[in-house]
Amino acid sequence: MAVKSITQLDLYNKRVLFRFDFNVPLDAEGVIKDDTRIQRALPTIQYAIDKGARLVLCSHLGRPKGEKKPELSLMPVAKKLSELLGREVKFLNDCVGPDVEAAVDALKSGEVVLLENVRFHPEETKNEPGFSAQLGRLADVYVNDAFGTAHRSHCSTVGIAELVSQKGAGFLMKEELENLQKALLDPKKPLVGIIGGAKVSDKISVLQNILEKMDAVLIGGGMANTFLKAMGKEIGLSLVESDMIDTAQEIMNLARERKCGFFLPEDVVVASGIDAGQEARVASIDEIHANEMALDIGPVTVKKFSLEIEKAGTIVWNGPMGVFEKEAFKKGTMEIALAIANSKAFSVIGGGDSVRAAKQAGVSDKVSYISTGGGAFMEFMEGKILPGVAALES
Repeated sequence: MAVKSITQLDLYNKRVLFRFDFNVPLDAEGVIKDDTRIQRALPTIQYAIDKGARLVLCSHLGRPKGEKKPELSLMPVAKKLSELLGREVKFLNDCVGPDVEAAVDALKSGEVVLLENVRFHPEETKNEPGFSAQLGRLADVYVNDAFGTAHRSHCSTVGIAELVSQKGAGFLMKEELENLQKALLDPKKPLVGIIGGAKVSDKISVLQNILEKMDAVLIGGGMANTFLKAMGKEIGLSLVESDMIDTAQEIMNLARERKCGFFLPEDVVVASGIDAGQEARVASIDEIHANEMALDIGPVTVKKFSLEIEKAGTIVWNGPMGVFEKEAFKKGTMEIALAIANSKAFSVIGGGDSVRAAKQAGVSDKVSYISTGGGAFMEFMEGKILPGVAALES
């Protein structure tokens, strides 16, 4: 992709509008609970400060749906940034308008302001040209470093990029693209995909696309039940998408046609319900009782999956193997995370649940790359063009 890096742009004394993903979790008092997304933005911000830019930062937070909601204000992010950068990051109460334009025009080289939540304006998510033009009046240069929103055609990700001639990607965006391209477009073989989560319907396009690339796909989580049902297995009360059974069969047929190994659980951890941890037992997929549901992969499956992981040259993981939030049903996901960490393969993890699982297993520092994208990561896996990236192409 012909996307310039921030290092190829002239920043000195220029008003540089940055799109970041500061969509961080806040507690009831408005205190940031996890500042990972802010930390990942710091190299790009510091580089621009060092190059003498006049920095204008923008982001969204939560889903205000076009309304100004105080609990979704970015003010806590401005405070955290000031603390981390060791300099004032002035917070502006809006993201467009005459007052904002005046404050941005008054910036000196190396100074930083953070705009209020762009999604307080309904025009943002509609990619409304007039709102893009208002944002454009704040920028001589545009830099997108928000891979997590690169799948959105919004004013701050696409509209403004079409208006500003000097544009490029920040360090995080370039890092994301380079690592995902390495994993999915130019992988060291064998390429192994580990796909979990609740529903086949959420990941049909991902599965259809990656079967062309993968040497093996390991399926866990609730979505495995639909495939097992398609094989004629009795799975009790387990989560199953009845309307996806034919699709599941088609995907398995496609895997056979493409000579991609398609691995499903051979044993599972079952219980009468998610909160019935004390009743949990390991069962073969042929021995699930009518009043039980599968809530994790079992030890035989963990061993089988781990052998495939051990052989891999590249690993891509999206989705947990079970209800890992519950103590009784987390072992399968934790063991798979450990197997990935112990592998010599180039490994990429994407999706909030998978990232949380890696952190919970204490292996996030042993994985080659952890993506900040949820939806963007999924759409990249689907083979889709990301609008926020395409808009940066020169």
